[in-house]
Amino acid sequence: MSAVTNPATVAECLRVGAGFSQGDRNWIAEQFGTLDSRLAGFHADATELEVSVKDREARGQKVTLECWIAGRQKIVTTSTEEDLHAALNDVRDDLRRRLNDAKTRQEPRHNKHLRDVPAPAAEVEPDTDPARAESETV
Repeated sequence: MSAVTNPATVAECLRVGAGFSQGDRNWIAEQFGTLDSRLAGFHADATELEVSVKDREARGQKVTLECWIAGRQKIVTTSTEEDLHAALNDVRDDLRRRLNDAKTRQEPRHNKHLRDVPAPAAEVEPDTDPARAESETV
């Protein structure tokens, strides 16, 4: 993979949606900090993360983390953990796993078309002309 001039980071790409305030943003970005190494392979301008929570701190709360990376399908991870901290960790870990899976699927070893490269041309057999072989050894 070529080096990215402006690598994506959680701090740069994260926005908070429903259920969170801008005051929660720094705390959430800290929680998601381990995603930075995984996001670094993508351009910051082409990467977006949005986290939201429905029914915050209620029994049926649902945390959703959405990730948009240009040229790829949107990735959505959710958690119904009752503890907000645990739910955030759950969606973060699921996103990391799904990004790794997506990267693995795009590598050539997982692409049959790229794996089925024709074999190199058969090796040329050595010259077996006895007269020539004798003249070379003289």
